Amino acid sequence: MRLKDCHNFHDFRKLAKKRLPGPIFHYIDGGADDESTYRRNTLAFEQCDLVPDVLAGVSSIDLSVTVLGQKLDMPVYCSPTALQRLFHHQGERAVAAAAQKYGTLFGVSSLGTVSIEEIAQQVDTPQAYQFYFHKDRELNKVMLARAKSAGVPVMMLTVDSITGGNRERDLRTGFSIPFHLNFNGLVQFALKPAWAMNYFMHEKFSLPQLDSHVDMSAGVSSIGDYFTNMLDPSMNWDDVAQMVEQWDGQFCLKGVMSRQDARRAVEIGCTGIVVSNHGGRQLDGSRSSFDQLSEIVDEVGDEIDVLFDSGIQRGTHVLKALSIGAKAVGIGRMYLFALAAAGQVGVERALELMNKELERDMKLMGKTTIEQLSRNNLRFRQ
Repeated sequence: MRLKDCHNFHDFRKLAKKRLPGPIFHYIDGGADDESTYRRNTLAFEQCDLVPDVLAGVSSIDLSVTVLGQKLDMPVYCSPTALQRLFHHQGERAVAAAAQKYGTLFGVSSLGTVSIEEIAQQVDTPQAYQFYFHKDRELNKVMLARAKSAGVPVMMLTVDSITGGNRERDLRTGFSIPFHLNFNGLVQFALKPAWAMNYFMHEKFSLPQLDSHVDMSAGVSSIGDYFTNMLDPSMNWDDVAQMVEQWDGQFCLKGVMSRQDARRAVEIGCTGIVVSNHGGRQLDGSRSSFDQLSEIVDEVGDEIDVLFDSGIQRGTHVLKALSIGAKAVGIGRMYLFALAAAGQVGVERALELMNKELERDMKLMGKTTIEQLSRNNLRFRQ
């Protein structure tokens, strides 16, 4: 299977599985506990049907949106994800370049493998910095100031990860950073020598957002340990209100799943929220993001920008979320599998296919602009 044979999410996933060592593939692919929320995230879209209009005159389609003060050429953005240079040596550089080509926003994680400064110099397309709240409050202030100095326009604070989810696939393979694999994990790496050559022939793996503050080389520092030992489970609304004031710009909470929390986000001055359950990687058994979207949009959609992620695999999924009232939709695994498959050209192909799906589906829906989408074009099954 080659990149040109990839036509959808599942094709990218198959090619990524072919090229990645098992522990790394399962780090991307897995969810928490029994992975019921992970599955439900996508299945939820099947309970919602599109009702198209016809004879609408759709010779040209405008997919652009303005969200969090940024003008995007398409309503899909690349959600911030961690450890990207594990998947391909280009990592965030590839994702940033692909996002710029398609005129959309992309996120860089606190656990990113390329610095926010380098990315800011590389591309002009808007960058969101996905921030984790640490027990060390001075560290939080320093990291916030660093992002401001780098010219990052959007701060995106993740609020659903004060501790790590129970990702049992990682436990079975011994996946951690630095690598501390069990026997089965070592065998999986041995079976993919091409990945190992790619990984070890390029620059040393690092976490530049944290390198000055965290010694990731001291013993085994797994991602789970990072969440457990460094992040602050006592974070509360007063803490976030202080961050919003310090940032003094576009500030978005990622991981909001209730209308009450959405209302609190408005009250403390946030300019946006992301309705998200972290792709089913945190609290298993929680509602799907799509199932919660309508009540949150009804609560605050006229006051702040409501973004959405978790479970997106098709252009029609995007249109359903936009029709309910989301302003833009984030993808994660879709572009990560494409990154693992082929680097920058892989991510570009994923965005190209999504862009084509959106344009085609908009024509079939009888809509020429995103603003024309509404709940009138949806029906939910009982």
